[in-house]
Amino acid sequence: MNIFKKISGILLTSILMFSCNQKDKKISDSQILLLENVRLIHGNGGTPIENAKILIKDGKIAQIGNDISEKDAQIVDLKGKTIIPALISAHSHVGTLKGTTTVPENYTEENILSQLKKYQDYGVLNVMSMGTDRPFLFESGLREKSANGEINGARIHSAGYGFGAPNGAPPLDFAMDKVFRPTSVSQIPAEMDSLAKTKPELVKIWVDDFNGKMKEKMKPEIYKAIIDEAHKRNLRVVAHVYYLSDLKKLVKVGIDVIGQSVRSEVIDDTTLAQMKTKNIVYIPTLSLDEYAYVYAKKPEWINDEFFKKSLEPSVYEMITSEKYQNDLKNAPNFKLNMKAFEIAKQNLKKVFDSGILVAMGTDSGAMPLRAQGFSEHLELQLMTESGLTPLQAITVATKNSAKALKIDKDFGTIEVGKTADLIVLDGNPATNIKDTRKIFSVYKAGKEVSKGLLN
Repeated sequence: MNIFKKISGILLTSILMFSCNQKDKKISDSQILLLENVRLIHGNGGTPIENAKILIKDGKIAQIGNDISEKDAQIVDLKGKTIIPALISAHSHVGTLKGTTTVPENYTEENILSQLKKYQDYGVLNVMSMGTDRPFLFESGLREKSANGEINGARIHSAGYGFGAPNGAPPLDFAMDKVFRPTSVSQIPAEMDSLAKTKPELVKIWVDDFNGKMKEKMKPEIYKAIIDEAHKRNLRVVAHVYYLSDLKKLVKVGIDVIGQSVRSEVIDDTTLAQMKTKNIVYIPTLSLDEYAYVYAKKPEWINDEFFKKSLEPSVYEMITSEKYQNDLKNAPNFKLNMKAFEIAKQNLKKVFDSGILVAMGTDSGAMPLRAQGFSEHLELQLMTESGLTPLQAITVATKNSAKALKIDKDFGTIEVGKTADLIVLDGNPATNIKDTRKIFSVYKAGKEVSKGLLN
């Protein structure tokens, strides 16, 4: 009898455990999550919603409001915290940076995945790699796995290999050996066909001489042909520019996206009107321009762990060395870079006020100075210093960037039906934009994937 009772007890325990496991499995499989008592900044620019509830089912936003109940939901109380959409970088670079080097050998699966994970830890969940990718990305299927959520980290988007000048930008010594460099218009159709096989989401062109450092700049007949051939294949073209004179020419021949700030002079109203009429997107990359000189000034965030953890090994030691800082101060273009940064900020405000779509990009990952993850939060701060409100800056970095990459059907705002890509923050970035750096947790498609780098 005792043996029977013992066996019965074991069976009963097993049944109960199985039942509990099945219940847990059901909740896990259905992925129902209810985030409660949170301040919600949805990305549309409107007033934040206080004490909001967000119901997430199967990775999507199912319901938003103040009075939501769901009996099968896993409840997460986030009282005192703020939720914003995950950030989207419309201009970055992935894979070629490692340590203090930017070379082809760095472009490995391990390095790419490590950097995508870093972006994720900083709440950046979609990243456009702007024209510096290499065959491995397309041959390995890594981009498709990223898009399908099969790998950890930010989703990687790609502009393929890009187009530059034969003896000019982009510089070969920054792992730019796969960039097309046509010498005549006749080469471009075949090169565009080759690029199209990689299914790029944008076509990148460099129209700059880096303040005279490069021997030549891409010729107008070349970039016009690139734009024409891209458009024939339903591809949009994004241009690296610096000079207002180049911007004006590019606008006339049909450029789709401006991928950097115009820094030579303030953009005139006529050009702005043309850009708006043609629905040209503007990506200012202010952090890039500040990085060009700011380390010589020892910025207030230089010893911030949020910044330091974003750096590749040995970069912190490099940028804080007395020699590096003195070299920056004594460089012939030091004052020019500071002036260019101020012009870039003025242009951002003018472009934004003109009603042109402004998206966030940083050029992070192109070189060691441009820290992946931190740059995107610095960019938000610099946008507010240019005259945008914190809520406007957040919209630029979420909703607008999603529009620029044409992924706004699923990403960019916290709305019913969209993918639940969220950052939970301590603090309120609507009143202090630096609070975006107080990351409590990151959710990717409704699953918590990070506690940030400081928790």
